[in-house]
This record gives sequence, C-alpha cells and structure tokens, in this order.
Amino acid sequence: MQSPEASTAATPTQIHLALANFADEVVGTLARLFAYVGTLALFAILALAGLGQLPDLRDDESAEKPGWAVADRSHPAFALSRLDSSEKTASYTILRHPEGGRRDVMRWTGEADKPPAELEIYREGSEFDVTRPATAGLAIQMGLGAATALEQAGLIDTKFGPVALFRPTGTADGTPSCLGYLKRNEEPALQISGFSCQGDTMPARRAAIACTLNRLTQLASGNEPKLAELFAHAELKRRACDPAGSGDWLLGAANAQLRGAL
Repeated sequence: MQSPEASTAATPTQIHLALANFADEVVGTLARLFAYVGTLALFAILALAGLGQLPDLRDDESAEKPGWAVADRSHPAFALSRLDSSEKTASYTILRHPEGGRRDVMRWTGEADKPPAELEIYREGSEFDVTRPATAGLAIQMGLGAATALEQAGLIDTKFGPVALFRPTGTADGTPSCLGYLKRNEEPALQISGFSCQGDTMPARRAAIACTLNRLTQLASGNEPKLAELFAHAELKRRACDPAGSGDWLLGAANAQLRGAL
C-alpha cells in the first residue's frame, strides 16, 4: 500500500505530463488547421488565376479563326459587258476567306450613294456551311434588316438557267420593290446573288436582273477549268437585253414553290 507521502509526491509529475500532452495536442491541432487553411488559400489562388486567363483564352481562340478580309492584291475575275460607252463603272471588291472562299462583289451607286444594284459571285471554300439556308444573308445584301423575311417572287430565265427572285414578305402585287436573286451551282461550287432596284415596274426590274446576269462574263478562271466550262456553256445561251422587259424571260411570277438547286 502506497504511503500518503508517495501519493502526494507523484501528483506534480502527473500534472506536468498532462499539461505536456495537452500542449502537444494544441500544437498539432493548430498545425493541421494552418495546413488546411493554406491548402484552401492555394486552391483559391489557382482558381482566380484560371478565371483571369479565360478572357485571354477566348481572345486567342477567336484570333485563330479569322474571317473574310478584303484582298487588295487580287485581280477581278468577272466583268459586265457594257450596253453603251456612257455606262458608269461599278465598284469592284474582292473578299477572301482563309479556308478557300472568294467573293467578287460589284456595286452600282445611285442617288445619295445608295446602291441601286449589287452582284456577288461567291466561289465556295471549306468555310461554306451546307446547313445554312440558301437565302440567309440575302436580306442584308439588299440593304434590309437581318430579320427581314423574304418571299419568292418568281423565276427568270438567264444564260445560267432559271434564277430565283425574292422580295420582302408582304409586298403587294404590282408594287415596285427591290428584287433579290439567287443562283446556286453544285459543280463547280458557285453562288451568284444580288439585288436590283432598277426599273419602275416589276417586269422592268426582272428584265434588269436578267440583263445583268446575261452580261456577266469571266475574265480569269484562276486555274478552275470547271468554272471556265460553266461560263463557256452559259455564253452559248446568252440573250440580248430588253430594258422594257421580255415575257419569255419570266417563267412564273407567282411560283408557289421552288424545287431543286436554285
């Protein structure tokens, strides 16, 4: 049996041991807490750094996909034969796409610098989207809003074959309005489009478009034999221009549907 003196002598030692164990536990807990907080701070810094780089990454991605640009060094590949020597020359702009597409755009300037007519020859490249509607962008090309709906306004016969005509939806019959037009060719991949506000009547405007397309000639094929063949065959079907309009050019002013390639 332990004496009272021995029991009293052991008490300070036990207290010191208990305090030492408690101090070790506190130090360990604080160390783990600091490590936890430090880890959270590190993750927060990495997250903020990543978010700060997102705009730069988006800018890099958009910079890697350039779009259409004016090709000042390219030479015109098409022209319109003149009706007379006094006819004004149209402005000619060439746009190129890094994925191979080329647009040759001719514009005629009228009163208040508002173009009364435009003609575009689009040689498609890899950038061409086959799922995009054929008439997408035609309203903008006509100087209308992007959301402007277009309706079919018949077909005209040209040396390139039937060409579809379009006008703003809701235009009353007999009311003169600018007409858009579109002709698609699969082989070679080519699209001819534009608009015309020339003429005081709808037949006259149809005739103006047909005359424009019949006068379209090729200056250079750019090592594209199929394109040269297309224009050579079209030239055999060329018609004379009749400013008053010609009934046999009009295949149907109220066609309900257009089928097949335009």
